[in-house]
Amino acid sequence: MDLTPYVETLRRELAVAAEAGGDDARELAERLTAPLESAARLTMLNVLSAAADEITRELAPGSVDVRLRGLDPDFVVTPPPADSGAATEPAGSVEPPRAPAESDEGGTARVNLRLPAHLKARTEEAAAREGLSVNAWLVRAVSAAVDAGGTQPRTAEKARTVGQSFTGWVR
Repeated sequence: MDLTPYVETLRRELAVAAEAGGDDARELAERLTAPLESAARLTMLNVLSAAADEITRELAPGSVDVRLRGLDPDFVVTPPPADSGAATEPAGSVEPPRAPAESDEGGTARVNLRLPAHLKARTEEAAAREGLSVNAWLVRAVSAAVDAGGTQPRTAEKARTVGQSFTGWVR
């Protein structure tokens, strides 16, 4: 997404407003437009990021990410997985946990998570298999662990087969 047209519109609007103030205001507006360009771009990126977070909450377990490429943001949309395989699953199969609904108490929080390289790679592979972003996959995994309350035993007997993947705890 090219932000340049929006920055130029802001620059033109500032120039029009300065025209009403005379020559001194026009000179001041010309001196301010260059430093304001980076501030305007940063503000627009913050707005786009907040919008992507809001859309992600509504789209969960899908997601929308904003990535910066040079000076311009790009959107990466990961749609929720299709339920097309629901009719072919065995009757006793367990549906994977859904991403949690947002509570009325607040928005999202940023957490820095450090993973060993091999676990990060496995996490990325698991997310890709389910058609999710790593963030959406981690939100789902944390939600399932918290909702379980830690009361489920972590044994190999707890594992279940769902399609061609395995779910459950292993020691």
